Amino acid sequence: MNIVVGIFIGLIVLVFLVVVHELGHAIAARRNGVGVEEFGIGFPPRAWARKLKNGVLFTLNWLPIGGFVRLQGEYDSASEPGDYGAATFWQKTKIILAGVLINWVVAAVILSVLAVTGLPKVIPNQFTVPGDTRIVNAPVEVVAVSSGTPADKIGLKSGDQVLEFAGSSLDNSESLAELTEQHKGQAVNIKISNAAGVEDKQVTLRGDSSDGKGYLGASFGQRSFSHSTWSAPIVGVAVTGQMTGATFAGIGSMFGNLAKGLVQKVNFNSEVRDQGSESIKQAGEGVAGPVSIIGVLFPAAEKAGITQLALLTAIISLSLAVVNVLPIPALDGGRWYTMAIFKLLRKKLTKSREEVIQTVGFLVILGLIVLVTIVDIGRLM
Repeated sequence: MNIVVGIFIGLIVLVFLVVVHELGHAIAARRNGVGVEEFGIGFPPRAWARKLKNGVLFTLNWLPIGGFVRLQGEYDSASEPGDYGAATFWQKTKIILAGVLINWVVAAVILSVLAVTGLPKVIPNQFTVPGDTRIVNAPVEVVAVSSGTPADKIGLKSGDQVLEFAGSSLDNSESLAELTEQHKGQAVNIKISNAAGVEDKQVTLRGDSSDGKGYLGASFGQRSFSHSTWSAPIVGVAVTGQMTGATFAGIGSMFGNLAKGLVQKVNFNSEVRDQGSESIKQAGEGVAGPVSIIGVLFPAAEKAGITQLALLTAIISLSLAVVNVLPIPALDGGRWYTMAIFKLLRKKLTKSREEVIQTVGFLVILGLIVLVTIVDIGRLM
């Protein structure tokens, strides 16, 4: 699979996840008496349009970066029958959060399927049903190679699988570490599997590893997969719940590092200011935009196959669900919090007020997208 096909698959995945999110809004709106005027895949300019039997205008647009739904009377202050604004607070809540729910459900369904075919371990203490779980370990795999080391000289690459070392088969990465130490300074045979097939290579190990690079000069890992039968839906939902908590924790940590860094940056002590730069850097490393996501998705499609691609799709879908419940204007959560605050204050959320709040939020998000995209490109380069 070439890089163009990989990027195409990445775009398809992102568009699919956004479209099902918007479909959730549309379905909830119609079920709660709110008219759906247009459902679009991609963003304008419009390429094709057709009026469906239910009266919804379905459009395909030229910019393949998501999708949208346009509701009747979309402002909170609209009051005509069928308007979004005329719906009750509870009906609006269901419409706003329906997109979040459907992204969460998509993640749970994908993880449930993977629980049958082989669900990789992605978080500590990952949920399983002991009586219905079979663990399968993949071959030991090269994670990274240090330049100028024996591993580098024989052409080991990240992703290569190590089948045998010094005539011994490998059960796990720990046994490989023990074997390299036993044969330090010696010439040994190593059998690997890569894109070219199975190869036997001769390598002379280093006699010293005090620099931390190891005797071979490569780091290794091993993926384990859990297989379930009847408990697969339970595992899928439970792991999705665990990952939801981990995602919220990660976002909290990111904002915590950012706030800490900004406070430290205004300190008079230069050492504290340097610590602030490091905290901000850590916050930035926890953020990924579309470029970075596609940069992860197409190698997954190209190298690791359907399992890794499905897992990443589930993670991204879950991330969309989590981000959209945050109180960020222009996103679902921000819209709900704005509506709720005005209701609690018993103030009218006029069209002009709502436009200002959402426009400011959109501009902030747009600025963050530009900033994150620049960071993403820097990472890929």
